[in-house]
Amino acid sequence: MNPSALRELVPAVIGVLVRRGADFASAEDAVQEAVIRALETWSDDPSRGDPVRDPKAWLIATSWRRFLDAARAEESRRGREAVVAAEPPPGPGPAADDTLRLYFLCAHPSLTPASAVALTLRAVGGLTTQQIAAAYLVPEATMAQRISRAKRRIAGQSLDRAGDPATVLRVLYLVFNEGYGGDVDLAAEAIRLTRQLAALTDEPEVAGLLALMLLHHARRDARTDADGRLVPLAEQDRRRWDTGLIAEGVEILQTALARDRLGEYQAQAAIAALHADAPAPAETDWPQIVEWYDELLRLTGSPVVQLNRAVAVGEADGPRAGLAALGEVDPGLPRHTAASAYLHERAGEIGRAADLYAEAARSATSVPERDHLIRRAARLRGS
Repeated sequence: MNPSALRELVPAVIGVLVRRGADFASAEDAVQEAVIRALETWSDDPSRGDPVRDPKAWLIATSWRRFLDAARAEESRRGREAVVAAEPPPGPGPAADDTLRLYFLCAHPSLTPASAVALTLRAVGGLTTQQIAAAYLVPEATMAQRISRAKRRIAGQSLDRAGDPATVLRVLYLVFNEGYGGDVDLAAEAIRLTRQLAALTDEPEVAGLLALMLLHHARRDARTDADGRLVPLAEQDRRRWDTGLIAEGVEILQTALARDRLGEYQAQAAIAALHADAPAPAETDWPQIVEWYDELLRLTGSPVVQLNRAVAVGEADGPRAGLAALGEVDPGLPRHTAASAYLHERAGEIGRAADLYAEAARSATSVPERDHLIRRAARLRGS
């Protein structure tokens, strides 16, 4: 088809595009591009293939596709420009800080504790997926899936949603209790995050948790011996305790308690502070510790607290009183048998205590704890 005949079709094709909704300028551009394409590909030479049977229909179809492509490209361009226009100008960042809201979002109640911990470490802590996986001794792919699922679950949740401080604190305490793993010191990371949270809110329980972490962390170096074996609190070398962390923890706790809004972390920190304050095990103020356990039991109703209280009663009022208190605790509770063994040993029932230590070792939750209980049983049987 000669170029003149082709160009005679142009007005009609432009009209079709305009009736379909294209503006004139865009329609004209699209048809011109279609014409150029036709001139490049159409031929009257039979050796180059069959000629186009309906040139007008071909021009309409081709130019309409070009118009749609251009319209989509323009829409995308405008979308990109809108995103850029919405971005804050370069320079100092906004004064508003969404970190606190981010804590709440990462501890969303729809997430499992494991997912909330992982997401908090990733989004708030800034750790890499690889670091978190190493700390929890799981493959990186497994941790990546856990974090991705958590992100999908909270997709669409607003940062303005009211958060639950208790859930955030539980997540941070879970991180702290993991201690150390891989190349990340999770106990230190939990302290860092809790310090950050304490700077963002005046909740006494946040301060209570920070004090508790500092007081426990102060005893870290004394918890194991040179061979990595577990050392019970009463047998720890108190010269290895970090007095600076103890002083800081006690000061933070006193400020929180002065607010007169007691919570479980403040009560736990008060117990830890009484242990830290004793120059020697024999000088521990066990009656006051029992009183704090009473407060903690009132706040939580926790069977674990009830178990720990029974041991404290055994120290304050004698092993028989402790065994009586232990009798009110569910015997299926983890460490119940170990506590019973300790109180029987204090009461002078060596054979019974040795058997109970051996029994407790079989259900220990960690290798260091198991080995410690086995050594206690062996020591009593050899005495």
